[in-house]
Amino acid sequence: MTKTVFFAEDEPLARDVLRDAIYAHPGLRLVGEAADGASALERIGLLRPEVVFMDIQMPEMTGLEVLRRLDYLPQIVFTTAYDQYAVTAFELHAVDYLLKPFTRARFADSVARLLEGGAQEADRSGLEDALLRATTGPARLERILVRDRGRIFPLAVGEIAYMKADSKYTVIAARGQHFLVRIGISELESQLDPRRFIRVHRSALVNLDFVESMRADDQSQLQILMRDGACISANREASKLLRDMAI
Repeated sequence: MTKTVFFAEDEPLARDVLRDAIYAHPGLRLVGEAADGASALERIGLLRPEVVFMDIQMPEMTGLEVLRRLDYLPQIVFTTAYDQYAVTAFELHAVDYLLKPFTRARFADSVARLLEGGAQEADRSGLEDALLRATTGPARLERILVRDRGRIFPLAVGEIAYMKADSKYTVIAARGQHFLVRIGISELESQLDPRRFIRVHRSALVNLDFVESMRADDQSQLQILMRDGACISANREASKLLRDMAI
C-alpha cells in the first residue's frame, strides 16, 4: 500500500533532501510540492494528498495557518528547525515532528508511523482550539536544541549568557561555549522573558543574570562586560533603558 504525499518547504536544500527521501521510499508517492504557504494551501486543496510534510516557518503563510484553512485533514508530519513547536505539533494531531536536519533513518521511522496509523480524522473542534493557542502568540521558550561536535542536546534558556546575530543564524554563548542555531535573533527575542533578556543593539541580546558590570563610554553609551569577559556595546535606546532600570 502506498500513500500520496505532498510537501511544503521553503529552503531549496531541505526541499531536495525531502524530495529524495520521499522518492526513495516504496510506501510513498509524491504528488506535489510548494515553497511557500499560499501555494501549499492552493495545491493541497486541489491534489488532496493523504500525507503532508509541512514546514512551519514559510513565506506568505505559516504551516499552522495552512492547516487551519484546509477543508479536510490529511496526515501531517511537521518539519522544522525549531524544537519549540514540538508540543504544538502534537496538539494539532500531527503524526510526527521532524527536526531539521533529520537523518534518513529518522525519516523512515516517521513514515513507519504514517503507514501503520492508517487514515486519521481528527476532531475539527479540538484542532481549532489547538490552532488558536498556537497562532495567538509565541510561548516563552524554556529550552533550545543545539548542536555540538555531532551531538544534539537541549540547552535551558537560563544558561544562555548572550546571543549575537550572524547572517541567518544566531550565535548563542552558554556554558563557556558558542553554539550556532538556525533561527533569527528577532524570533528568539519574541519568545524570551524581557525582564531578563535585553536587546542591547540590533545584533545582540544579553541575559542580565550574566552581566558583570556596565560602564559608560565617551558617548554616554553603556559598555556591558559579561562574566565570560566579552564586552558588548549597548546603543542609546538600550543604554537609557538599562539606566532607568537601575535603582
